[in-house]
Amino acid sequence: MSDELNNNPQNFGEEEEFDNIIVLNDEDGNEVEFEFLDLIEYEGEEYVVLLPNDEEEDELGEVLILKLEDTESEDEESYVSVDDEEVLNNVFEIFKEKFKDEFNFVDE
Repeated sequence: MSDELNNNPQNFGEEEEFDNIIVLNDEDGNEVEFEFLDLIEYEGEEYVVLLPNDEEEDELGEVLILKLEDTESEDEESYVSVDDEEVLNNVFEIFKEKFKDEFNFVDE
């Protein structure tokens, strides 16, 4: 997505930050940490909004939006990429509206 946000680390306590970490594997099998920001329901589907867990928190970063899919196991969730640009934009607009007072959003 071309929209970015400035994650103000003062908004999150350290305990919260570590409770919201999700580890996913990229296409090369490498583990990548993300901070879980929100779960958005849109048109009957659920989407997670994640922020890459970079060391430099004061820099702007792009969020990652993935669709949440159920698996056969109740203990596991599956995240899939979303190719529909309109869905991504609409989910991100909902996220921006919910968190307009917590993040500084920058449109590119």
